[in-house]
Amino acid sequence: MVGVAALLAATVGVIFLRGRGDRPPRFGDFVGNETCLGCHTEQRSFAGTAHHRTSAPASSRTIAASFAPGENTLSTPNPALRYHMDARPDGFFQTAVVGEPPDTSTISKRIDLVIGSGRKGQTYLYWESGDRLYQLPISYWTALQAWISSPGYPEGVVNFERPVAPRCLECHSTFFEPAADSQGVHRYAEGRSIPGISCEKCHGAGRDHVARQRSPVTRFLGTPIVNPAELPRQRQLELCAQCHGGVGEPVTPSFSYRPGQPLEQHLRLPPTLPNEALDVHGNQVALLQRSTCFAASDMTCSTCHDVHQTQRNPAAFSARCLSCHQAQTHEAVPELGATITNRCVDCHMPELPSRMIVSRQDGRSVQPRIRSHWIRVYAAGELN
Repeated sequence: MVGVAALLAATVGVIFLRGRGDRPPRFGDFVGNETCLGCHTEQRSFAGTAHHRTSAPASSRTIAASFAPGENTLSTPNPALRYHMDARPDGFFQTAVVGEPPDTSTISKRIDLVIGSGRKGQTYLYWESGDRLYQLPISYWTALQAWISSPGYPEGVVNFERPVAPRCLECHSTFFEPAADSQGVHRYAEGRSIPGISCEKCHGAGRDHVARQRSPVTRFLGTPIVNPAELPRQRQLELCAQCHGGVGEPVTPSFSYRPGQPLEQHLRLPPTLPNEALDVHGNQVALLQRSTCFAASDMTCSTCHDVHQTQRNPAAFSARCLSCHQAQTHEAVPELGATITNRCVDCHMPELPSRMIVSRQDGRSVQPRIRSHWIRVYAAGELN
């Protein structure tokens, strides 16, 4: 009887878990990084990656910008508009000062969420009426070490009313639950979100996995969790392409995609033409797919990237190139000598300005430089 009961329990458990796996994930399906890292301690370095830090609640630890006097103000070309940013006991705030003394008024909003790790820069969001999420007009650029107009915002115009679309959050967080009675695309259930790219963004929501692993009855049945390394090549690429393949056209509500599913069922990424200009930030997967290296091999994004580690050393990436290519035969060896082995990506995957992320400062455009994923020979005129 014990054996029959165990078999019945296991069967019911499998049906129950499988049923949850067929529907879009919900907030209660996620267990959080600390639960995952309780067993997978070797992956704790993930907490320092730009993926993990791509969004977070606002705090002195997560905001890269300075609130120090003299560093917390921003003038605009409009003499009747300036901003100051303040750290107060009750939080962090952006304030627009409109008009000229003595006739001025202010608009002040609290910084609630940080978007961006700070490596290139950050932008900031605020909650309004408990469930409406808006972007603040002033961002931070790390290269300039300064506050600056948020990308796409015209200088000298007050705008605290840009709603945050679900597709933006889909690439900068693990999960945001829409408001229950939402009639607008920027309304979310505050407190029912998972900022940052967590373990469960790429491996799938972990509730069923944890329940099975903790049960002496069901743990031997296998694990309802995704190991991306075991997926077919196309599914591995699609896992990255959900954020690194362009904005696309949603087919299902945001956050419906589960790792391992065909991405086209949830997000339609239009095919790109061979000579179509692609932005270095907007579609890294399509740029990689244009590369001869990609076409002539079975490489995926993870051939070069270990998402559990912070990777910033060009020489380390170049070592991946040398697993196939022989540096000694390169035509630049007489000029560069042995240093050529450290410079593959700097020459063949240079950092180029993004045309998608453009801010304005003192009447000029400011664009971050992002490494191209089209592996090829670049002419000198293409590097600016």
